[in-house]
Amino acid sequence: MPESPTDLLAALVRVDSTNPALVPGGAGEHALARFLVDWLAARGVHADLHDAEGRPSVVARVPGSGGGRSLILCAHLDTVGAGGMHDPFEPVIREGRMYGRGTYDMKGGLAACLLALLDATNANLRGDVVLTAVADEEHASLGMQSVLTRVTADAAIVTEPTELQVCVAHKGFTWHEITTYGRAAHGSRPDLGIDAISLMGRVLGKLEALGRELGAREAHPLLGHGSVHASFVTGGQELSSYPERCTLQLERRTLPGETTEGVVREIDALLDGLRADGDFRAEHRLILARDAFGVEQDEPVVTTVMRAAARVLGAAPRVVGQTFWMDSAFLAAAGIPTVVFGPCGAGAHAAEEWVDLGSVDRCRDVLIATIRDFCA
Repeated sequence: MPESPTDLLAALVRVDSTNPALVPGGAGEHALARFLVDWLAARGVHADLHDAEGRPSVVARVPGSGGGRSLILCAHLDTVGAGGMHDPFEPVIREGRMYGRGTYDMKGGLAACLLALLDATNANLRGDVVLTAVADEEHASLGMQSVLTRVTADAAIVTEPTELQVCVAHKGFTWHEITTYGRAAHGSRPDLGIDAISLMGRVLGKLEALGRELGAREAHPLLGHGSVHASFVTGGQELSSYPERCTLQLERRTLPGETTEGVVREIDALLDGLRADGDFRAEHRLILARDAFGVEQDEPVVTTVMRAAARVLGAAPRVVGQTFWMDSAFLAAAGIPTVVFGPCGAGAHAAEEWVDLGSVDRCRDVLIATIRDFCA
């Protein structure tokens, strides 16, 4: 049972928690969730396992004496795959950095949460401090959605990596599938065939124009512009035939204030414009949507983190937005004011991943300083 922050983080990295929805046969969160439960129990903190479709999350609570505000510390257990990495689950320390899969995204933040939760046991707080270490954030967020049916609080901090900056916004996304329909025929009979792939070319041209339009709209002060891109295109059966259908999967990155319904209407309108040509037939369906996130900078949890970080770091942290999506959006949608604050490093989802160990310590210090102010 590791005691030091570095030893704890190394122990977390050694437990393979590859998301099986991303990598068939991946280890999943079971072993890491059990490690957390045992580690906390050995230190007098009870933790429960919450199962969502066979994917366990951990919830632990340090209760206050009553009458104070409650605070969630949130991190995720799962990692992406480790293809191309050498010994990805054997942490290596060099020049103040720990290398290994999950060090940066986001077991460094998880270690800071665990240690801050232990610090809270001796802080004489009035409000509760709750740890939510959730499954499946890298895919469908099964864990966060399940935990939020059982847990709430006055505010939350997500410890995804932010380089010790205070993140108050991030982009959302929608995934779409468009299928164009032609008419199969022998390649020598253009009088009979309709090329579904050529029809999809018209869609791609419209999407390119939409991307330019998004870039010309008013920018979000922290996140810039929304965007759209084609991700997969499939179609055709053989060289000597007109293709009967073509399928495109695309991603639209969204900003706070943009809705899934609005994006669907935007893409439907694009297709309606092409249907004016009588030979154009297409279908559109939404695959998945995740809202963008934003919190007001004068929200109490934001100002408390800002003050705590300024004390710990010796200077006021920057307020930033992040391009990537996080579980903070689900917390905010549940009515829990949320801010993101985490350690420094690089290599999320990359072949070389590392976290700055000193920043993990400072993240823990900011968390406990925030806890003392917010939950007192």
